Amino acid sequence: MTETGADQRPPFTTVLFSTFTTVFVAELGDKTQLATLLLSAQSGAPWLVFVGAATALIASSLVGVLVGRWLSQVLAPERLELMAGVLMVGLGLWLGFQACQSLLQTPLGA
Repeated sequence: MTETGADQRPPFTTVLFSTFTTVFVAELGDKTQLATLLLSAQSGAPWLVFVGAATALIASSLVGVLVGRWLSQVLAPERLELMAGVLMVGLGLWLGFQACQSLLQTPLGA
């Protein structure tokens, strides 16, 4: 007997916990969180800012999930992993290059 794709899926709690942890850590201290902090301070309506920010994160996550599902049907898992890895390394190099440029342009003692 061969195993089906459903038998090879990780457990529900593993997927839920790893997704929550990954997104939570990735979002800490990023521009979105800082913008939300400022909007909350300026508006005086932190719960409305929370609802708006949470809705936006849900909507952007939905786009990621739908595109990811579509890509998993179009591409082999190995190719998808390779593309994701190359994209992450590329983004890391690009951000590192920008950081180095910024450091080199900042006068010493500033």
